Amino acid sequence: MSPDAAKVVVVLPAYNAARTLALTLAEIPPRYRRNVVLVDDASSDDTVALARAAGLHVVCHPRNRGYGGNQKTCYREALALGADIAVMVHPDHQYDASVIDRLVAPLREGAADAVFGSRMLGHRPLEGGMPGWKYVANVLLTAAANVVFGRYLTEIHSGFRAYSRKYLETVRFEENSDDFVFDTEIIAQGMANGLEFTEVPIVTRYFAEASSINFRRSLVYGLGILWVLVRYALDRRGWRRSPSLRAKAPTLALAEG
Repeated sequence: MSPDAAKVVVVLPAYNAARTLALTLAEIPPRYRRNVVLVDDASSDDTVALARAAGLHVVCHPRNRGYGGNQKTCYREALALGADIAVMVHPDHQYDASVIDRLVAPLREGAADAVFGSRMLGHRPLEGGMPGWKYVANVLLTAAANVVFGRYLTEIHSGFRAYSRKYLETVRFEENSDDFVFDTEIIAQGMANGLEFTEVPIVTRYFAEASSINFRRSLVYGLGILWVLVRYALDRRGWRRSPSLRAKAPTLALAEG
């Protein structure tokens, strides 16, 4: 398959995104608007109606399943639609979706299996309004992850990322948490299976309508990340097996006749 023939599906994990959805969709480059999936996590606003009016492929959770649970549905839907590449964009307009081309380029070229947008490479994380305490926590937790994984990333917390079909068909993302720590677990699974990562610089916006967890939830999230890293380290040393870090069993084709 040529790089230009790769099918890109954009997935939007949504919860009460009615006020920012149109802004997010307007930034998605036209060539990617044909394949956009919005998974609604039991919103109480008009997110679903607006998404359907915009012609999106909409999936509704009857009850809130959490950020990780939403992503699981996003990636299942993307794979079912034949995606070669799945791009996650938060529909809260915090990330600039106009740079999707840069995000998917390494995947099209076969240079990586996962690409993350990095605020740190963008060199202006605080200018976008990122709280100082979040910046410090981001740096420290990413540094800890780099030590444990033995590989270097500038940021492990980005909500703007792209995965190849190979990545999503290799890792057991369905076994991950339904909460925010899903983002770290899916990285750990890729690291454990020798998949390739790269990053591209991005900028972010922080404003009232942008989703952002409070200090208490951030503390729980941080502790969850540390537990993922502990489990990964124990598994790598053979001290405590974590089955979710193993690759999925290959699907065997049934012999004809």
